Amino acid sequence: MRMIDQKYKYSDITEKIIGCAINVHNFLGNGFQEVVYQRALSIEMEKAGLHFSREKEMPILYKDQHIGTRRVDFFVENQILVEIKALIKTDNVHLAQAINYLEAFDREIGLLINFGARSLEFKRLTNKKSCQINKS
Repeated sequence: MRMIDQKYKYSDITEKIIGCAINVHNFLGNGFQEVVYQRALSIEMEKAGLHFSREKEMPILYKDQHIGTRRVDFFVENQILVEIKALIKTDNVHLAQAINYLEAFDREIGLLINFGARSLEFKRLTNKKSCQINKS
């Protein structure tokens, strides 16, 4: 069963990441702290052959000037930002945060994964600004 439509950019990578997250959630369920899911997801992604950095510190630029840094939970295959949460319910603020990271780090695709709900929740995110810049 396909979780991500193959016409989307990096769908093969995002589908693997989501599959790893499903394995973690199926095994652990909900109710743990975010760091527990982060460690378990690291193990699953290694088994899946995905290359990633965990807690990767990345620069935040404003008009080509470095104004700070932020750590993204995972940076996968030098392409995909992955933010994880362990909340009963994610709010728009969590979605906005993940989209802001995409824009600040100038990446096209990201995932927001929530392990805290009864069923795993995930959203595939697209940086519309990056897509517009890359098309011109």
